[in-house]
Formats: sequence, C-alpha cells, structure tokens
Amino acid sequence: MYTGIRNMQYHSMQEYGEKHMRHTISDQNIAQFSEMLKNHERSDVTIRKYTRDVLTFRQWLGDDKSFDKVRIMQYKEELQKKYKTNSTNSMLSALNTFLLYMGWSECKVSTLKVQRSSFRTSQKDLTKEEFARLLKAAREKGKEQLLHIMETIAATGIRVGELPYITVEALNTGRAVVTLKRKTREILLPSPLCKVLRKWCHKKGIKSGSIFVTRNGNPVDRTNILHMMKSLAGAANVLRSKIFPHNLRHLFAVNYYENEKDIVRLADLLGHSNINTTRIYTMTTGERELTSLNRVADTFILVT
Repeated sequence: MYTGIRNMQYHSMQEYGEKHMRHTISDQNIAQFSEMLKNHERSDVTIRKYTRDVLTFRQWLGDDKSFDKVRIMQYKEELQKKYKTNSTNSMLSALNTFLLYMGWSECKVSTLKVQRSSFRTSQKDLTKEEFARLLKAAREKGKEQLLHIMETIAATGIRVGELPYITVEALNTGRAVVTLKRKTREILLPSPLCKVLRKWCHKKGIKSGSIFVTRNGNPVDRTNILHMMKSLAGAANVLRSKIFPHNLRHLFAVNYYENEKDIVRLADLLGHSNINTTRIYTMTTGERELTSLNRVADTFILVT
C-alpha cells in the first residue's frame, strides 16, 4: 500500500516537473522550424504563417523569454480575449506544431472547441451576380489577366497555388496535372474555359508553359491577386469582405453541388481527402433551407 502511495507521489511530482519545465525560443530554433516545414513541402504561405505565430508568442513573453506550459495557458487566455475562436485555434495549432518539433510536447495546449455552423453568413457568401460584376469591372479596368484568373478559379475550383499548373499544354488536353505537398491530382478544364484561355494566349503570344505569369515569367503572386481583386470592390459594388480568391473556389463548390448533388465527386474535384472538408464548402446562407423548412412547418401549424 505504502509503495503504491509513494509511486503516486513520484508520478505527481514528475508530471508537475514536466508541466513547469522552462524553455526559451531562439532565432536558430525558428529558422530550423521554418526549414523543417519547407522540407515537408508546406506552402510558403503556411511557413510564413507558422513562423509569424511563433514569433508572436515569443514577443508576448516580454522580457522573461523563458516559458512553461502554465505560461502558454496564460497566453491562450490572452488570445481568447483578443481574437475570434478560429483565429485563436489557428495560432495555437501553429505553436503546438513548433513545440512538437522542438520536443517540448509537455507544453502543448488544447485548442478551443468549436460548434460547427451549418450555414455561412451572407457577409461572406459571394453570389453569381456579384461574381459577374467583378468580371465586368476587371474587363472595364483593362485587368485582362485578373479577369481570366478569376474565371479559371471559379470554373474549376482550383486553389490559387495551383494556377502555375494551368499551362498551354493543359489547355490543349483539357487536363492539368498538379503536384503539390507530395500529392498529385488531375484537374479537368471545361471546354468553354479552354477556348477563352487559348484565345488569350494567342493574343499575348504565350506558346508554352504556365499562362498566368508576370512580365519576368514568374508565377503570379497570390498577395497581388488578392489586392487586385479587392481593388474591384467599388466598381463592382461588392463588399470587400467577400472578395478573395478562395471565395471563388467556394462559389464553384456551391454551384456544382446545387446542380449535381454529388458531394463525393465534388470532393474529388476540389482535391479533398476528407469529405467533411467538402461539406464546409457546400454551406449556404440558409435562405433556401429556410424556405423549405417553412413549407414543412406550414403542415404542422394551426392557422387562426
């Protein structure tokens, strides 16, 4: 019995010691972490984001650069006060990844539980009419490349990072082969899109390779695409909060699902390995569901 009590005391002291083990983050730690992410073929955006989140935590520590799990729990509480749940979880996930890489798993903290929403807010949902106005504004402003980039994302559902794989050769076959993050997938290119893009390539003298490039031949930058899209807000009369490249991917998903009602095939087209991820893309503002719900409710409500 006494041996059991001593063992319990020993493990409690050991757990306490691990919980309060102090660590510090050096510039070298962060550089090595960034290199690890690069070796695992994480995107440049992800690497910058994870690195920034670790630096934010180190800056929050202040003069006392050392920390333990208790300190990180305090940091978590501060994040909750300052950011929305999704943002807090995103920052904690990045920090947890760094802690695991450093071998400091005892300092990991759990993310906040989120009740999954069934609907998107109308402030985020881009409609087909609004998209058409964005295209019109891009054409009127002479932003032809931006016009075709938006058309391509909305017509195929591809990610911005997959744009370099839209090549002249892909237009000729109607299929683009994308290799990112150690995964390879095939993207189908609709005939109307191929026709428009081939015409544009002929006009610009693009005979081979990626068609969305800068004057120096480099892939177009996602940040520049975002800024150029948002610059259309006023002319298109669309809320800036709705204008970002990934929302065009969502627009594709919503419209494909409305027409085909095939979420499995949609998951393939979007390149999702988990169908639960695809469900997020098919969320609507709920107006159509509310109309259907009202019809059902009418059969159970006594009209007076």
